[in-house]
Amino acid sequence: QEHYGGLKGLTVTWIGDGNNVLHSIMMSAAKLGMHLHIATPKGFEPDLRITKITEQYSREYGTKFLLTTDPLEAAESANVLVTDTWISMGQEEEKQERLKAFQGYQITMQTAKSAASNWTFLHCLPRKPEEVDDEVFYSPQSLVFQEAENRKWTI
Repeated sequence: QEHYGGLKGLTVTWIGDGNNVLHSIMMSAAKLGMHLHIATPKGFEPDLRITKITEQYSREYGTKFLLTTDPLEAAESANVLVTDTWISMGQEEEKQERLKAFQGYQITMQTAKSAASNWTFLHCLPRKPEEVDDEVFYSPQSLVFQEAENRKWTI
């Protein structure tokens, strides 16, 4: 909102694990007037109960909702590209399996080519290079440090 001046009509694209951070975005995006695209590998989708609620909210608030396994499809016309860790606390023993499953899900400038011309990047940190490459993470489109500062004020 700080960057774009408002949220209504923005397309947010999540590329990565169907985790708790994604669930929070899913529960709020449509209510804030945002379209939501999600790309996760098969077997790493968000909770089905949350997905059903998100579909209902999307219909209710007139927003678009896309759930796919294709990161480039999800990134199409996105204003905001978002990811998070692929290996959350308690999942360390699954690291190799997860890294294999998430091959092709790293956010790169190639991913951003299909996004909107005014795209930005968010990540709630800490970031691992396999999730987003340095070119995107340190680009002028990256708002991760502003995002981190804003989190500071909510804590």
